[in-house]
Amino acid sequence: MIIYILPNVFFNFIIAYASFNELGYTHFFAGTQCLARLTLPMAIFLPVVLTIDIIKRVNKAANQEAIEFIVDNQLNLKKLMTKLSILYGLLTGLLVLSCLLFAESVWSKYYKLDANAMAILVGLLAGLLSVLFTYLPIKKMKGYSILKQRY
Repeated sequence: MIIYILPNVFFNFIIAYASFNELGYTHFFAGTQCLARLTLPMAIFLPVVLTIDIIKRVNKAANQEAIEFIVDNQLNLKKLMTKLSILYGLLTGLLVLSCLLFAESVWSKYYKLDANAMAILVGLLAGLLSVLFTYLPIKKMKGYSILKQRY
């Protein structure tokens, strides 16, 4: 999990920090350097990529007998990866969009956000998503008895 957390926090912070041309302020949706422009693509694509990668890694580890579980042979792994990754990407994107819309409705449209704080927030969100979408695919596979304990 640390393999996913640290690079995602670091790179998403750097990307957010570098994308703000004026480090003085930013807005939720207005202008070229808005918070939604950074968080929404990350909130959609990070779960998709991590879900696919984790399912592939678990399957590979199970085939190499590196973990104590085996993957059910009747499982259509590509269908599972596609279904979960799209579901997780859409749900996370909608959740982040809802939070941004709610925050914008609470504050006035002239409220300015500190760009440094928003870059840190984007990095922390990336870390949280990395932890969550490393854990969720594995839990989902265990929950549906896709992973069966070796005897």
